[in-house]
Amino acid sequence: MNRIDQLFHTHKDHVLSIYFCAGTPTLEGTVEVIRTLEQKGVQMIEIGIPFSDPMADGPVIQHAATQALRNGMTLRTLFSQLEHIRPEVQMPLVLMGYLNPIMQYGFENFCKKCQECGIDGVIIPDLPFKDYMNEYRPVAEKYGLHMIMLITPETSEERIRLIDEHTNGFIYMVSSAAVTGAQKEFNAQKQAYFQRIEQMHLRNPRMIGFGISNKNTYEAAAAHAAGCIIGSKFVTLLEEEKDPGKAIDKLKEMLKKEE
Repeated sequence: MNRIDQLFHTHKDHVLSIYFCAGTPTLEGTVEVIRTLEQKGVQMIEIGIPFSDPMADGPVIQHAATQALRNGMTLRTLFSQLEHIRPEVQMPLVLMGYLNPIMQYGFENFCKKCQECGIDGVIIPDLPFKDYMNEYRPVAEKYGLHMIMLITPETSEERIRLIDEHTNGFIYMVSSAAVTGAQKEFNAQKQAYFQRIEQMHLRNPRMIGFGISNKNTYEAAAAHAAGCIIGSKFVTLLEEEKDPGKAIDKLKEMLKKEE
């Protein structure tokens, strides 16, 4: 069983997934961040593949990607760092990146390398669902990879049901039709969206991301999904602290505090 499926089989709620950009805060720090986050009780990690034009990302993650590229991070370097990680780390690992560097690497080569490194899923925000179905799905499935699709408040019910039927792992619910970035609270409109998707009783578990940074946003999202994905706030803390253990401890404190 894919590790993502195992996770959601045993954890039905309050799953915490953390995003960080590979190659930050240092080029060689990627494995240390992953290892530390697992030791600190994080249940899934999204490893960002840095790209020069990350269109779904806000300024925090854009800055991290720029820094990672300056540090010398490439997809080839990332795979070499992850090559021997599986004896040390048991939790699901998901790569998140844009189509351009993946296509330059070669999609099948990319999927094969993911399998060799023990990657469980891939998120490609700019991969159209139709293209996934027509061209990429058989290759991803051949290598045991779950292709995770994003939905937003604007995604139609018909499309959500199609995504639910033809993908596995989880559905990434983007909290709003905007770029990534911390928010103080989710308004009534966003919470209505969370409730609407919850009431569709989808086959796949749902994870909510974009904007989660404090107790208000964390609890609002966790109430209507299997868990939460936190990126920008952790990336900021990691840059400030330069120490993944201190960064995740600070983040967990923030998720408990009223603002």
